[in-house]
Amino acid sequence: MWRRLRSALGRLRAPPAALPAMERAVVRCVPSEPKLTLRLVLPDGSARHMQRDKAEPLGRVLARIAANTAKGNAKAAKKSKKARAAGAPAEEAPAEVPAVRLFSRDGEAVAEEVPNAAAWQDGSVLHIGEARYRVERNRPALTELRLPRSLLAGFPVCPKVSAEFAAPQHCLFRWYREQRPSAGGEAAAGDGPDWVETAVAERVFIPSNALVGLRLKLQCTPGDGAQRYGPPREVESSGPVEAGPGACIFDSRHVYTRKVCGEGSVRAVTYNILADIYAQTEFSRTVLYPYCAPYALELDYRQNLLKKELAGYSADLICLQEVDKSVFVDSLAPALDAFGLEGLFKIKEKQHEGLATFYRRDKFSLLSQHDIAFNEALLSDPVHKELRDQLAKYPLVQEKVLQRSSVLQVSVLQSTSDPSRKICVANTHLYWHPKGGHIRLIQIAVAFSHIKHVACDLYPSIPVIFCGDFNSTPSSGTYSFINSGSIAEDHEDWVSNGEEEKCNMPLSHPFKLLSACGEPAYTNYVGGFHGCLDYIFIDRNYLEVEQVIPLPSHEEVTTHQALPSVSHPSDHIALICDLKWK
Repeated sequence: MWRRLRSALGRLRAPPAALPAMERAVVRCVPSEPKLTLRLVLPDGSARHMQRDKAEPLGRVLARIAANTAKGNAKAAKKSKKARAAGAPAEEAPAEVPAVRLFSRDGEAVAEEVPNAAAWQDGSVLHIGEARYRVERNRPALTELRLPRSLLAGFPVCPKVSAEFAAPQHCLFRWYREQRPSAGGEAAAGDGPDWVETAVAERVFIPSNALVGLRLKLQCTPGDGAQRYGPPREVESSGPVEAGPGACIFDSRHVYTRKVCGEGSVRAVTYNILADIYAQTEFSRTVLYPYCAPYALELDYRQNLLKKELAGYSADLICLQEVDKSVFVDSLAPALDAFGLEGLFKIKEKQHEGLATFYRRDKFSLLSQHDIAFNEALLSDPVHKELRDQLAKYPLVQEKVLQRSSVLQVSVLQSTSDPSRKICVANTHLYWHPKGGHIRLIQIAVAFSHIKHVACDLYPSIPVIFCGDFNSTPSSGTYSFINSGSIAEDHEDWVSNGEEEKCNMPLSHPFKLLSACGEPAYTNYVGGFHGCLDYIFIDRNYLEVEQVIPLPSHEEVTTHQALPSVSHPSDHIALICDLKWK
């Protein structure tokens, strides 16, 4: 049998210059997998999905295709005889083996000894008898296409697009809206909606008020940037476009951030976005935020506002706190990717929320990540040995520190326009309890030891931007420590939870930091508290402030009593500033 197949494989001559219309043979071959896959429809109409070893000689695959084709042809012939002579006995048709060869793009026959991984190249042509198949190797393909569940007029609709051998920025997008029924007209039973293509061919679609009540449909064709496109997919919204809230608190700030900063400048944002796991509790609805309409605490609603707010800041760096993992993966990362930002995520294991840092791709590239959990680093990293030894004298405090799941996100970025410019971006969310000043001091001491290791040892003399929700007002020991570089062992914050948990440790750090946005009256405004808890600290030796984007007015913040509200997605307010290298 093998001799017959090899003989058949050799019958075919080189392909002619002009080829007839071709079918497709789709090959998937990636370094991380031991086998490649080949999908095609044989001349008899049967679909084949073959998995073959990459190192296997091409001849064996071609022989298998020839054998499968012969069997398929024989079955087709048998069925044809039965159809022509119903009831007459049908003889088994002889398995005529077709000639099967693979030709490279330049028309040369590929030798049967060539391994599969090298043989099946994009653009090569497979011959099965008279049939021709163009090989598409690692064809762009969509693995996920999803629209948000909630659509608001005037707010960006950012689809989640996941692809293989393609990139969302190279995909083609076509948006459709439902056809509004004519007055008194009803669709026929069982008929689907009629769709009308819109004029928008971009990845992000902003529905107008005219589309309220109508559903949307998106068609996406995956592309790889090299003029190769895969099969399109469509997705329809699960519900119609709804009316938006009108003006939002952040709208007036967008006036200052319509354009991305120029070369040599960096726009930085820090923002606690209020995790859904904290917003969707009975305590939150009835005690923390009783003034907020229940629908405005829903995740889908708040995500609409948040995506519009963040996109409108045209930032180069965004540090977020209280980011639910699902929000990062399914909402923020896809949305901000559409606006040119790459995202990094560090989870707090116990809370299922964490930190996210985004950077503008055309301004920065990621050199390295150095994320830690404070408790784990304090226990195991030699960098913290001195602090660990001091803390061992206070077992009650030590236990509390080790119970906390707070994390630190540290990313080293490099300027794409000037590779000599590197920057260390740190992002954190310190322990929240009002009587936890001593815990926060220890956490920030761990943070500075770690940042020193990165910004002084691993990358000597690179500037630091340290963002976050520090849960510390300007009068606190933590803020004083960050600003001055030291904290005395007799500072009152060491007894913030009483004498029983008193710990007296002098601390210091080497950085000269400045609060870029100063000391606002508040960055957190809820019914029972308002104060400044969030900061963007910059290395004053290397960076200076160009402008601080004004915070909303007190009248705006209190329009609906406090935050969050129907016009603001969080109980915190974002801090935004433009920085430049000295």
